[in-house]
Amino acid sequence: MEKDWSIDLEHGDYQHNRALVIEDGLMAIEETVSGCYVNLVTPASFGNPVHYFAEAISRKYDSDVTYKFIDQCGCGGYVLRVWKK
Repeated sequence: MEKDWSIDLEHGDYQHNRALVIEDGLMAIEETVSGCYVNLVTPASFGNPVHYFAEAISRKYDSDVTYKFIDQCGCGGYVLRVWKK
């Protein structure tokens, strides 16, 4: 994406499949252009995404991205914002 955007990783198959959330979240980061961010909206059932997503992001992107936990959505999910440098 050539702009800031969000991806919904909290409904359907994502609700019970943490590996799929991580896999598709990493693909979303890949699709994000430098200078932009993607909001990864993750299922409430997995809790704060920093606890299970940070290691995968760091392993794949090292210092090419920064991320920040934003908040829990009104819908129950969580938002992790990832900026691509």
